[in-house]
Amino acid sequence: MTVNLNEINEVLLPRRYQEEIFSRAQERNVIAALDTGSGKTYISTLLIKWTAALNAGSGKIIVFLVPKVALVEQQGDFIAKETTLRVSKCYGATAIDLADRRGWRNELENHDVLVMTAQIFLNILTHSHWSMDKVSLMVFDECHHTRKNHAYNGIMREYFQWPAEQRPKVFGMTASPIWNPRDAAESLATLERNLDAKVIAVREHVDELLDHSPKPQEIVHVYPNPPESYLPYHTPILWDRLNLSDLSPELQIPVTKIKTRYEVTYNSLGLYGAELFLYIDVKHRISQIINQAETDIEYLPFQTGSTVMTASAGVLNEKIAPEVQRIERILAEYQRFFEDPENPEVVPIRVQLKWCSPKVQNLADMLFQHYTHEFQGIVFVEQRHVAACLSRMLPRLPQLDGYIRSAQLIGHGASNLAKSQVRGMALKTQQDVVKMFREREVNLLVATSVAEEGLDFPACELVIRFDPIQHMVGYIQSRGRARHKAATFVVMIENGHQTHVDRYQTFQESEPELRRVYQTRDERTVPQVEEDEGGYEDPDDLLERERFVVPSTGAVLTYNTAIGLLNHLCSLIPRDRFTPVQVPQYTGDFEATLQLPSSLPLPPEDLTFVGPPKRSKKEAKRAVAFMAIKRLHSLNVFDDYLLPAKAQSGDNEDSDGRPIGDVSDIPDTMEVMVKDPWTRSRTQYLHIIHVNGAPTAGLVTGSLLPPADLVVSGDHVYSGEGTPVDMDPEDEWRLRRIMEDYTRMGLWWCITGRGISLPLTCYLVPITPHLHIDWSAMEQAVLHPYGSFDWSGVTEEHYGRILVMSCKEFGRPLLLRKIRHDLTPLSTPAHGTRESSSPTYREFFLQKYTRQGIIPEIPEDGPCIEAEPFPRHTTCIYTLDGSYAAPKTNPTFIMIQKMCRWAYMPEEIWRAFHVLPDLCQRITDIYRARMLRFDLGLPPILDDLLIQALTLPGANAGFNNQRLETLGDSVLKLTSVVHLFNRFPHRHEGQLDILRRNSVSNRTLLSRARDIGLECYLTGEPRVIRLWRYTVPEDQAPYCDPPSRAVLRRFPRRSLQDCMEAILGASFVTGGINMALRAGTALGLSLGGSLPWPFRCALPPQSPVSSMFTDLQDLMGYHFRSGHLLLEAVTHPSFKSMDCASYQRLEFLGDAVIDLVVMRYLYNKFPKATSGQLSWARSRAVCSPALAAVAVNCLGLHKLILINNVELSLAISRYVPILEETSPQDILLNGWKQDPPKAISDVLESVIGAVLVDSGYDFEKTCVVAETVLQDLLLSLSPDMPRDPVSALMVWSAQSGCHKISFRKSQSRPELKRNDCVSVIVHDFAVVGPIPAANLSLAKGLAAERARQVLEDPDSPYLLSRICDCKESMGVERIVYGQQLPIDDLEKKLDDETEEGFATLAQLVMSEVVNPEMSLTGDVLGPSTEVEEEDPEGDRESNTVPSRQDGPTAGSDKWDSIEAYSFVAA
Repeated sequence: MTVNLNEINEVLLPRRYQEEIFSRAQERNVIAALDTGSGKTYISTLLIKWTAALNAGSGKIIVFLVPKVALVEQQGDFIAKETTLRVSKCYGATAIDLADRRGWRNELENHDVLVMTAQIFLNILTHSHWSMDKVSLMVFDECHHTRKNHAYNGIMREYFQWPAEQRPKVFGMTASPIWNPRDAAESLATLERNLDAKVIAVREHVDELLDHSPKPQEIVHVYPNPPESYLPYHTPILWDRLNLSDLSPELQIPVTKIKTRYEVTYNSLGLYGAELFLYIDVKHRISQIINQAETDIEYLPFQTGSTVMTASAGVLNEKIAPEVQRIERILAEYQRFFEDPENPEVVPIRVQLKWCSPKVQNLADMLFQHYTHEFQGIVFVEQRHVAACLSRMLPRLPQLDGYIRSAQLIGHGASNLAKSQVRGMALKTQQDVVKMFREREVNLLVATSVAEEGLDFPACELVIRFDPIQHMVGYIQSRGRARHKAATFVVMIENGHQTHVDRYQTFQESEPELRRVYQTRDERTVPQVEEDEGGYEDPDDLLERERFVVPSTGAVLTYNTAIGLLNHLCSLIPRDRFTPVQVPQYTGDFEATLQLPSSLPLPPEDLTFVGPPKRSKKEAKRAVAFMAIKRLHSLNVFDDYLLPAKAQSGDNEDSDGRPIGDVSDIPDTMEVMVKDPWTRSRTQYLHIIHVNGAPTAGLVTGSLLPPADLVVSGDHVYSGEGTPVDMDPEDEWRLRRIMEDYTRMGLWWCITGRGISLPLTCYLVPITPHLHIDWSAMEQAVLHPYGSFDWSGVTEEHYGRILVMSCKEFGRPLLLRKIRHDLTPLSTPAHGTRESSSPTYREFFLQKYTRQGIIPEIPEDGPCIEAEPFPRHTTCIYTLDGSYAAPKTNPTFIMIQKMCRWAYMPEEIWRAFHVLPDLCQRITDIYRARMLRFDLGLPPILDDLLIQALTLPGANAGFNNQRLETLGDSVLKLTSVVHLFNRFPHRHEGQLDILRRNSVSNRTLLSRARDIGLECYLTGEPRVIRLWRYTVPEDQAPYCDPPSRAVLRRFPRRSLQDCMEAILGASFVTGGINMALRAGTALGLSLGGSLPWPFRCALPPQSPVSSMFTDLQDLMGYHFRSGHLLLEAVTHPSFKSMDCASYQRLEFLGDAVIDLVVMRYLYNKFPKATSGQLSWARSRAVCSPALAAVAVNCLGLHKLILINNVELSLAISRYVPILEETSPQDILLNGWKQDPPKAISDVLESVIGAVLVDSGYDFEKTCVVAETVLQDLLLSLSPDMPRDPVSALMVWSAQSGCHKISFRKSQSRPELKRNDCVSVIVHDFAVVGPIPAANLSLAKGLAAERARQVLEDPDSPYLLSRICDCKESMGVERIVYGQQLPIDDLEKKLDDETEEGFATLAQLVMSEVVNPEMSLTGDVLGPSTEVEEEDPEGDRESNTVPSRQDGPTAGSDKWDSIEAYSFVAA
């Protein structure tokens, strides 16, 4: 189907013949048989718009199917341009993953038309993402492919499974509905049966159709036979120099195939063309061999300094066979004949006609004869390599030089390059070539059959079939490209090949008759019968076929899909570069036997299947594959959608099948009503506060508070259980008002220094010796909320026990030390005091308090007082361990007594007010922790640990959940892995790892936290109380029935997943793995339930242990009960054995065990280490180099591992001496420089995993074994380990303020197309590099290490201070520490090959170093609250009398009206 988008007008109007076809398509399912260029796609667009209008609101979609990837974009763009419908384009590279059910549902529900390749839609149907009854129209482009096993036919088989009334409308489009001209009627009937549609052609407007689809002039051009030999372009020729027949078979170069293709090309193009093919093909193969050799040297021992390149080059030369090096040198000699590096699309020399075949010479003559200024043509060839060579040669032929601009257009090629001697074209390249041809940058295409149909080409003047036409469809489709009004269609046939002439003439003569078959016959009902498999399929086999439908989902398994599903399953088996691709093996002919790879963790009896007898070999293979899939589905290897179980990420269910909710609607910053005990209720409760064991005051609120104890400034504070406050109902309002005013007064004097306008939710009250509220003391105190000027009752016993305040320094309390009767305002200040700058105290205060010319009244008589500042307690930071800082010694000041008031507040009360913020916060924390434990059914986690787990870093509490979250991350990993390991015994490591990542992902944790309402228990309030927070919200009535025990708080949503892991960590610290399982189950995580592992995990059968493991068991201090399990733990996947699986599953388990063992060790040993330090130290120990060193030096596992791969054995043997000479300290500090084969560390992890299984999942016993094995490594760990060079460079650059640094990758050998070098670019200067290494990670580390040295060297021209002007530049966007960024935006910036990405990463790494408890995406909300510093000089003064709004009872008028109304209403 061809549509030229550039020729589309703004509004296309249908031609009459298009309306005719459209009208008939409305009535029934049809197949429109129209020539190329007649506008079939436009007819389909009319039908799409009509169908969409007809089915509006039904939820059905329209599917436009194409047979080739390149057509998706083309047809999708056309439909989107011609309609207002929502169009989606889906093909392999852009399609959503099949396992992403939510993604497909959104894609299907949010679009009206889906343009896609047929195989994708078939997958959607068979895996039950969508069903046929939800489709209103299916359009089949190039529908003649609906035969045999094409995906079109598979879709129609699903179509026929539905009742007729639930099937969608079908519209097919083709220019060649008849595939077999020898039996045209049956060929047509088969297509109609398969598509359940009627083939129709234009009847009433044939003349108009002919005007728009002109027929070209057809010519048969007979060319001479090729000569036996040609004049050489060079002596000797490349074939003779290469002498491929003598190559060693070990090189795996298919010499026979190359020779065959060389001879075919020689016959078709001549000597030069054949030599060009040979050069291209052999060079590609040699490059592959060299590239593989260079990959192998990744496992060489690390070299430092200038020896890197020399060593790598030397070893590379040793690795490459001499024969390969010889061929590489020969190809370099002949490059001048065949390859121009600056223009690889044409050959570098003029191609003489004497080097070319008569066929090429005749082609050149025809192109020259038909050439015009507007010339455009296509040459069709059969083989890709011929197209590649011919397109390079034609522009350099003498008569075409300067006229012809050619390009090749070939298919995508085989997925396995070993099966294709010439690379296929990528989709983008195909589209680029078509675009160039359409825009006349290229005027000649040399194309394979990919250009016969579908792609959008302009009308061509000349189309040439360079090779013989093989079938009717190819004839009609290729001729359709010649639709210019004066076009010529040429068929080239070699002299003497009469059969080719006869075949062409048969096609030409039969075409009119074939057209009449469907143009003139009556429309009759088409029987709805599915086509058989065609070919040599036996009808009895087809009748015996089964069809398996999964009842729960509707997913369908057929004989045609079974083999592909098995191949897909095997392709997902994890493997390293030393393990071959796993594939199913079929043996037998008419009764096939299937052998699945032993790497699949299945019982031996489920690895081999014997199928039923069939009448063809293909059917026998399909039958046994079908049988295997059904069995594997019953074993849960395939899920209910008939996909490899959890084969891809993106699933919306956890490992237990429970849905994972959509968290996309949760904002980055959540507003949550958090549990809070402070409320006002009809019943108030009194809680006695004890300070250092003595009852001091009472705490009154509307809830029964949990007992709490803590240490504040060295004083032990304890609040007991509550008792109801007995108040006379007639006097209740007055008594509540007294408590309100008294508490406001105390808060003003001791904590806030400012008035409170909202009703309070808790009160601090004095108590009598009988532990009742002392109402009389409060009544007296509230009469003088600002204190008293009457000093007559103040004696020496009050010294150090009452608070005073200067009337000129309002809101700043002092603690009375003594009354100085020896001093008066007119006394001379002592030398060295703050007042000594004035002759008298009175003069000092006159000067101090005089403002704006107003002279205050300062008394001249009376005594003075000596006082010290009373520090306001505006924070509520307490410690969990009872530690405290020693109080500071405050200086004393002289004040004039007549200017000061003293507070009606005894010492025990102001001391109680002093500890009140800490006590309230402590009670709040305990209340939330215990409510969480009760509401969720958590196990008895220690209060302090649970409080820590619920405290966010943004609270700045002195402790938070980050350490526990880091530990909990490891706990979650292990508990999830053990559950998956046992729940899915038949899934391999790759599937288990995807399940694990889904179980521990932030999305899952966030969803589960939201499910249980965890956000209602978090503590994120800042620990600074400059404004008293225990008040009734402004928008809430003072009394609610029932009382409100929740307050509005804001914190980032990522806090939820952190708290989930922190709670797991807290439970693990409290009660080990068993309590962690109970906690995780209560949190809704998929851990297999709360039952301890030994009671639910089966022990492996007991079996003897081989004597080869005696020393290993002695070194580990553990003796296995199952020798078979230990054997599995040392078996590499390359060591294929039907009796023993590989170590991959045990390695998956052991990795999680070691991770938790190391993290618990660090957590316990370094209690002051931050989460960032713990994570960094763990990453140094739990990595491939460190574990490989332990495996070699501690256990000698390299001697025990069972391997059947020479390259891996050599790689291990080369690296063992390096590891043996490396100390634990060195491997931790410089492990980034090492890259041992991963198999060494894998086997250590698998052995540790085997210990856990063999011990009956006794984690503590396994932990002892693991710590014994890792002892030397663990002892060398510390939280202050230096960063790797890349991180160190980033931190240093961030601290230096430079944000114009980046890495740049490059290639040491460009022909290998593999990056192995790294440079460091600073302000557009390449200060270091390119530095090569065996792998990019190592190259980056070396480059970063060297760059730091260069940038810090004062003698270097690249000293950073010389070349960096970042601090001077303005307007550059930078990420500021503490800034909260959306995760998606952050990920886009994390590319260290851009300056912005490097700067972003540098800020992230620095944030971990400066304050590891915070993060750029994390827990800082809004502006931070700073602790108000006390002014030791007492310089805060005022010349005005304090107003009520600034005093202790501020807002009382508002409170009076609200509370009085509440009581009256009650």
